[in-house]
Amino acid sequence: AFVGPTGAGKTTVTNLLARFYEPGEGAILIDGIDIKDMTRSSLRKHMGFVLQDSFLFQGTIRENIRYGRLDATDHEVEEAAKNANAHSFIERLPKGYDTVLTQNGAGISQGQKQLISIARAVLADPVLLILDEATSNIDTVTEVKIQQALARLMEGRTSVMIAHRLNTIQRADQIVVLKDGEMIERGSHAELLRQKGFYSNLYESQFKRA
Repeated sequence: AFVGPTGAGKTTVTNLLARFYEPGEGAILIDGIDIKDMTRSSLRKHMGFVLQDSFLFQGTIRENIRYGRLDATDHEVEEAAKNANAHSFIERLPKGYDTVLTQNGAGISQGQKQLISIARAVLADPVLLILDEATSNIDTVTEVKIQQALARLMEGRTSVMIAHRLNTIQRADQIVVLKDGEMIERGSHAELLRQKGFYSNLYESQFKRA
């Protein structure tokens, strides 16, 4: 997980991973292979993205989910939606999976958009999952559903999480703390709390506000 104040460089890290930017120096390795030695399309084919701002296009909900894997059957689309906790709200819509969304999903809530994005990622079954503030600006009830869906989605795969709310990343194997584009701390949640440094102060300030 990557944490830090606004402008610290968290989203830049994910852009580097997906090769939207190229590093000025150093290298990023996946399984020991420099990602510069991969084509962008082959690299991104193994990645799934759940971002703060969900990208939905004009078309049915079924088509939006199937964008994760274009050869998926209707049954596979619906199974992905069930795993993403999206099936129940989709079924309540007037035309279910055939409900047509306008561009950017006008007419459904931000949380529902996010559940569709998660269903798309479930269907894609990526090796590497990138979550960029995936639970921001979501109501509490929907956040629980999203957290449950993300927990299932992260199982058995490498996940890179960017988070502002530290309660969402406490179980991460490694937490990297960024400030002004530099890594200033690194460790597990418990290790960073024991250091009594930037992360510990950030955590305590959020906990007190809560």
